[in-house]
Formats: sequence, C-alpha cells, structure tokens
Amino acid sequence: MTTASPTGTPATKRVVVAAPRGYCAGVDRAVVTVQKALDRYGAPVYVRKQIVHNRHVVENLQERGAIFVEELSEVPEGATVVFSAHGVSPAVHAQAEDRSLKTIDATCPLVTKVHHEARRFARDDLDILLIGHAGHEEVEGTTGEAPDHITLVQSPEDVAGVEVRDPSRVAWLSQTTLSVDETLATVDKLREKFPLLMNPPSDDICYATQNRQLAVKQIAAQADLVIVVGSANSSNSVRLVEVALEAGAKASYRVDNAGEIELAWLQGVNSIGVTSGASVPDDLVQGVLEFLVSRGYPAATEERLTEESLVFALPPELRKDLRSNAASD
Repeated sequence: MTTASPTGTPATKRVVVAAPRGYCAGVDRAVVTVQKALDRYGAPVYVRKQIVHNRHVVENLQERGAIFVEELSEVPEGATVVFSAHGVSPAVHAQAEDRSLKTIDATCPLVTKVHHEARRFARDDLDILLIGHAGHEEVEGTTGEAPDHITLVQSPEDVAGVEVRDPSRVAWLSQTTLSVDETLATVDKLREKFPLLMNPPSDDICYATQNRQLAVKQIAAQADLVIVVGSANSSNSVRLVEVALEAGAKASYRVDNAGEIELAWLQGVNSIGVTSGASVPDDLVQGVLEFLVSRGYPAATEERLTEESLVFALPPELRKDLRSNAASD
C-alpha cells in the first residue's frame, strides 16, 4: 500500500507492533488472583487500590463482583481483600489483621524483592535513597518498610538537596516501573555526590519494564508515530511514550483504547509503531491495529526483541484454599 509523500514520491505505509508488550508475569498473576478469588469465595471480593493500573481490567473485574476500595476502612470486618500488584506497607498488613480481614497478597514478587532489600539495608542502618515518584502506590509500600531510613529522590534535579547522616553509608533502590535511562541518570548524579553509594543486589527495574522499553526503542527510530496503549495512571505506559520520543519517534501518544486515537495524528503519517504497557490486555492492542486497518493502513508486522517465559505462582494463601476446594469436590 502506497501513498504520495510530500516530495511526490511514493511512500509505503507500514504498521509495526512491538514485542514483548502488554501483560507481564506480575500483572497476569494479580489479575488471575482476583478472578480465582471470585471463583473460590464468591462475590464480593474487595481489592485495595486498583489491582493493576488499567481501567479496562478494573472495569471487567468489577463486572464480575470485585469491589475496589482506597483504604481498608471501607472493607467490612471479616471480608476477603486482595492487595494490589504494587504492594503495601507493613502498616496496611497490621490494619488488615486488626479488622480480621482475610488477605490475599497479590504483590508482584519483583516488588516484594525491593521490600526485602529495603528491610535489609535498614537493618544495616544505611540511609536508603529511593528513586521513584511521590504518591505512587509502589513507592508508598516500599517506604513503609523502612520509613525512618528512606528518602525519596524523584529526579536527577532532586539530588542536590539530598542529605544523609553518613555519606559512606548510603544505598539506592528504585520503583520497578521507571525508565531505565531515567533511573541511571539519577543514580549517576547520586554517585557524584556520594561516591560510596551502594547498589541493590540486583537491578530493581523489572525485566518486563526493561524489555518493553527496549522493544519500543527498536521500532521508534523508524516511526512517524508511536501509539502506546495504557492508562494514564500506569507509570510504565507513560514512560513508553517518553522512551519512544527519546529514541527518535516523530510523535508518540498514549491511549486507553482505539476510541481515543485522534485522526489528526494520522495526517501525513506513513510509519506507525504500536506497543502497550505491562498492565494492558492484548485485545486493546488488537483494537488499535484493527482501527488502523480501517483507516487504510496494512496489517501490522511484529518486531520481537526477546521471548518472555517467566511465570509467577499464585499467592500461597489462595493456592491453599484452591487445593482444599479441589480436594472436597
């Protein structure tokens, strides 16, 4: 399929969809946890905060009988509540116990790893510089593990104002859904100020975040437009837009679904890249691709960076109840 370019020469229209994209292992585990909890216990099952940061996923679970709340005070005593993939602080666990709630912890295991690192650094009485965004649920949960030891650093520009007790005893951690480049820029600034800064045992940026950012970089340089499917409160989806622009895309926009694509974005555009954040079901991406076909673009070709095979087991408390239910059938 060809169109005339501004110079009058034929220009081939092209749509490339990045892979990996969409659900990561932690999101899949969290969503399935709520689905299985509804099957096992019946509705309603309460969920503290959005189970993952995607509006469509939340709405689908609400239709099945999940009730999303901001705080545990909204949950009736003795009810079943699922903690979201972003994790919670020890204070939330204690509150759930005080209210005799049956809890199912769907925290992503990679976020749990960061919590473990925070506790370990705190036990060693280190000052911990947490790279992340204020107000994000993951940051709140991690900070709650060692509130007296953690200082939030949101950007390289924040580093100048960071103060610690002993510059020789400082470590850094990060929110798992940040841009890799963004995090490393902040770490470099921190290391200039604190040369003895200690690294976490392993990179905190999750494998899925890294893979999706590298995959969008792979397609962005050749794209007139990159469309990122994901919700506005999804940190990793917002980052993908920024990464696409930094990697050379002429334009990039985030949409929840195909209905949010503005026709003006497509004017004069021949090459389009499409990807999605780690909490996005693939049917929303397919909807975008079908929309583009309806506007005269060809079927998408996929460019795959790598295969992802990681799978996380369901939370142990849910697995136990599912086993006992199966045994009684």
